[in-house]
Amino acid sequence: MRLALFDLDNTLLGGDSDHAWGDYLCQRGILDGDAYKARNDAFYEDYLAGTLNLTDYLNFSLEILGRTEMAQLDEWHRDFMRDCIDPLMLPKALALIAQHREAGDKLVVITATNRFVTAPIVEKLGIDTLLATECELIDGRYTGRTTDIPCFREGKVTRLNRWLEESGFNLEGSYFYSDSMNDLPLLEQVANPVAVDPDPKLRAEAQKRGWPVMSLRD
Repeated sequence: MRLALFDLDNTLLGGDSDHAWGDYLCQRGILDGDAYKARNDAFYEDYLAGTLNLTDYLNFSLEILGRTEMAQLDEWHRDFMRDCIDPLMLPKALALIAQHREAGDKLVVITATNRFVTAPIVEKLGIDTLLATECELIDGRYTGRTTDIPCFREGKVTRLNRWLEESGFNLEGSYFYSDSMNDLPLLEQVANPVAVDPDPKLRAEAQKRGWPVMSLRD
């Protein structure tokens, strides 16, 4: 069985779920809008530029999880899915997922965004396997800290390789779809790397290497 690996943000979604979560919290007055949004936007620009300090960002973005009851977080996330994520769903992305499912491929989303934000999104996409940056849970509550190796840049390769050992799958004939130059380490590992609505650096790299470039946007 071949693997079909997908990045999530700006690949299967027409936007960035992590950034959208921060915007959601600010728009509803849950966080100090001006201060949080300024820092969130700055981190996002660093991500796009390939200069993100992931530890600093995770400490910033996960703090709200550590001081909020689970029931409240679940309620917020349901609203977030309806108001912010549903509009980012791409029909062409759903068709691509369906194409690989019909071919009998194993579908996996591998994303730097944390599991709290992404797990309900990936479930809605109908994909069972998610590799994401992990949020620490103790006694059924988030601590506001991350745990395990962040699923980012080379960390995606490390996390995937561990999953391959555990699951028995391999990368023979595999696909990986991504928009971001940050995913170059993993794109180099698969049999069929595909640049999806790529950022300028990845577009140039894909063209240089002869990788397919495609769009899932309308």
